Amino acid sequence: APWNCWAAAACGSSPSEPSPHLPSRHITMWRVVIGATQLTHLGPEAQVRNIKRLLVHEHYSSILEENDIALLELDQPVQCSYYVQLACVPDASLRVSELATCYVSGWGSTTARAAGSTDVLQEAKVHLINVHLCNSSRWYAGAVHPHNLCAGYPQGGIDTCQGDSGGPLVCKDNNADHFWLVGVTSWGKGCARAKRPGVYTSTQHFYDWILVQMGLHPAATAPPTPQPVFTSTPFQRPRPITQAGSSTACPFPRQKLAEFFKLLQELLQGLWGKKAPAAA
Repeated sequence: APWNCWAAAACGSSPSEPSPHLPSRHITMWRVVIGATQLTHLGPEAQVRNIKRLLVHEHYSSILEENDIALLELDQPVQCSYYVQLACVPDASLRVSELATCYVSGWGSTTARAAGSTDVLQEAKVHLINVHLCNSSRWYAGAVHPHNLCAGYPQGGIDTCQGDSGGPLVCKDNNADHFWLVGVTSWGKGCARAKRPGVYTSTQHFYDWILVQMGLHPAATAPPTPQPVFTSTPFQRPRPITQAGSSTACPFPRQKLAEFFKLLQELLQGLWGKKAPAAA
């Protein structure tokens, strides 16, 4: 599926370009399946990759559920297609709390007491819940960290569950036709309980950490204003593809455009500054 992938015999994850993936840290994985919605019948569009390297957040705590994020490096790049497309990891400039249309997906249990995972990928529409409310005394009573998001419904009924860890929480941009990968399924109390929504690792909070791990800027220096990191999309039928095997899922980074026009301006100034040789 373009919005989720499956780490075989382990848990879900959310793909990233060119080869790292964004899973939740707390389950060891072996293989990743991309471009499939049914586990017992992957279909011709599915891509299977081995895991080359696991990059765990250096301050991850399984006891406190802190810094629950990691990157997977695959042995081969994932090829974008009609079934595998791109989403965006938001930088600090995006107001994630204002995004109104959000989805979660995964192969996890459909009820808290279910025996195992589902065979067909499930999805659900959810709402982002104010973290202060989510952390209040009648809800999670301070257990939610600053780097977490809460999503679901105050009354419960719809939620992620066991086996969905590492899967995506995605929200549609309010002004454009692309999605943001805003969260990674992390933890919760039970499934679909009132005032106990799913808790997600905020990808926005770890944006700079992701860039450092991917070698996109040095860890020792303050980065310039960050731009979206590409990762594979959420739950929705793929929109029209502009070219074979490609899609314009993210806005083109403003920094790259600025650099391009600066170089173009310098080139034109250099050309204009050269005088034509005088006629003999």
